[in-house]
Amino acid sequence: MPGLAECQSLLRLLIARGDPKAIPLAKGAIDQYLNTAPVSARGRGLRVLQRDALDQHDVAVGVQRSFAETVDAYIARKLAEE
Repeated sequence: MPGLAECQSLLRLLIARGDPKAIPLAKGAIDQYLNTAPVSARGRGLRVLQRDALDQHDVAVGVQRSFAETVDAYIARKLAEE
């Protein structure tokens, strides 16, 4: 899936940092993935990203956990739109 690995890597990095100011960057990465991925792959790719964010959430604490929750919620909204 085009861009999925890059988006996933960036989201992992952003979650690890947990900087709330980077939330727009995370949303932008997800949106960019959606803009470049084939329509048939978008839902599957979003679910991969969501699972990864939830895995990060399970091992995170504090601001990292909150960031992962925000990413998960954004992906859930995007999945509902698909």
